[in-house]
Amino acid sequence: MATPRARFLACIAVAAVALLAPPCGVAGHSRGPRPGSGAAAAPFPANATRAEMIERQFMEWVRYMGGLRHSTFQHALARAFPSYSLVVDKNPAFGDFTTIQAAIDSLPAINLVRVVIRVNAGTYTEKVTISPMRAFITLEGAGADSTIVQWGDTADSPTGPKGRPLGTFNSATFAVNAQYFLARNVTFKNTSPVPKPGATGKQAVALRVSADNAAFVGCKFLGAQDTLYDHSGRHYYKECYIEGSVDFIFGNALSLYEDGVLRAVQVHGPRRELRRSGGVVARAHRRRGQAVHLAQLHRRHRVGQAVILVSL
Repeated sequence: MATPRARFLACIAVAAVALLAPPCGVAGHSRGPRPGSGAAAAPFPANATRAEMIERQFMEWVRYMGGLRHSTFQHALARAFPSYSLVVDKNPAFGDFTTIQAAIDSLPAINLVRVVIRVNAGTYTEKVTISPMRAFITLEGAGADSTIVQWGDTADSPTGPKGRPLGTFNSATFAVNAQYFLARNVTFKNTSPVPKPGATGKQAVALRVSADNAAFVGCKFLGAQDTLYDHSGRHYYKECYIEGSVDFIFGNALSLYEDGVLRAVQVHGPRRELRRSGGVVARAHRRRGQAVHLAQLHRRHRVGQAVILVSL
């Protein structure tokens, strides 16, 4: 009969395989709705295109994530290892940690349960990274205007290995590399100033998401060039505000931006001259690998190239 230690190690091994295994079926998508998500979907038409099939699967996942009804990992595992919460506050008398990174580093190297990190009001000037196996983290702020995480790296910051430039990937103020990350009511900010037209090496990422099944509700992403690096995976942004100047949403992820606002702090013409100090696009939606030209914005403000969006 297996000992408790053997059963625990077996759970760790199964979870590690589940987290690291590549998705099956259509790349980057669920093969069907989650259990308990309601009535079964209507049969898919035989003459439907691959894009339509992917779209339906993605929207099923969005509804699942948007409802926040999913379990932490598996019901049996959640019962064996109950979830818990941590508090971050700049005053050590009111929290478990004074920095967000310290709270994340306190978690097991392979995290299997939902951990809620509540970040009290304040401006946290730190660079935060969530390692690939620390899944199931929820970051909950006191309000996007009250809880701010900020740093000021750019692609040409000479703080990489051996004094080399960081590059765009490593310039992120907050980097998510683990699955099932949720964030609510937090501002992610890169404090680097808006670069001059044509400047190089000034990519300054506020948030990078390089993992599947991430969701953001009521968050703000503030920066200039390359604010939000939607790197890879499936992501859901609900009621978020995203601000930047050049390419401020980019990456290879498949994401839905629902009831959000995009604000361009600078709009440049085809020769990179400054055309306008800013503009707002509401209810933003975007799909990987697809783009449309915003004709109304082009006619109104004489912009040669603008934010790439598509309505779902």
